[in-house]
Amino acid sequence: MKLGLVGIGAIALKQHVPAIAANPDLTLAAAASRHAKVDGVPNFPDLAAMLEGAADIEAVVLCVPPSPRFPMAREALRAGRHVFLEKPPGLTVAEVEILRADAERAGVTLLASWHSRYAPAVETFAERLRATRLDSVTVNWREDVRVYHPGQTWIWEPGGFGVFDPGINAFSVMTHALPNPFHLTASDLFVPQNCHQPIRAELAFQDTAGVPIACTFDFDQPDPPTWDIVAETEAGTYRLAKGGAQLFLDGQPLVDAPEEEYPALYRHFVDLVRRGASDVDLLPLTHVADAFMAARIHQVKPFDENVPADA
Repeated sequence: MKLGLVGIGAIALKQHVPAIAANPDLTLAAAASRHAKVDGVPNFPDLAAMLEGAADIEAVVLCVPPSPRFPMAREALRAGRHVFLEKPPGLTVAEVEILRADAERAGVTLLASWHSRYAPAVETFAERLRATRLDSVTVNWREDVRVYHPGQTWIWEPGGFGVFDPGINAFSVMTHALPNPFHLTASDLFVPQNCHQPIRAELAFQDTAGVPIACTFDFDQPDPPTWDIVAETEAGTYRLAKGGAQLFLDGQPLVDAPEEEYPALYRHFVDLVRRGASDVDLLPLTHVADAFMAARIHQVKPFDENVPADA
């Protein structure tokens, strides 16, 4: 299957291009970006030019920020191409519902990708939690925005998601691994005075069995990052660490494997296309929307990318 990749940033070059190259069922046939290029393939300034100049591509992978993604996805779907959406799948829940309907009408595949679900320890974590009583969950998803989004001012604009850009990865794991559905009970968002999006979020949830879930998302932690989900259970304390690469039970390692999230995602995409199916799970995005809708907003000091993260 010939793919066109749109939005050539750090994630596209570090994750998507190698994952496509490693999959024998895929060929990267074209790229589109206003600012960057991929070596060895035709490069175009935008999606429209790519669809015209590389008419044989069968699928489009969108790695652009969420704000401009909706019209691009509609353009690709209406042109009869399968579409792979980098996370988050859209700026709003309603947008993605429209894209789902567009894909169904066009008879093509739409994938709302959640790469963190494919981290090597996530499935074992989910299986272990289903087999015991869950008492509480604590989520710490902290990193330095200066390291992971250097110079990317769009992340602070309306629709940029702020700290929920990484935080939605935690939601994608939680909605897959926790045994019961959960809902928001409190949301405190901390927004720098010169930004429109939060740099930190303190969130409380409860699942349908009454289990409390506490989340802290922080964009101002010095490296190394903390991407942990800790579950207190009848069987002991499980800690899913490094975004899902490691799993511990009472401090003893159960899983520690190299990252293979994007190769697994692309295998899933190929399988969906072969089956004529789509995969559009909106729960992680819904939890982000709820966090904004029920938020208490707290203004904090202005963000300055040139000032190191708080210790």
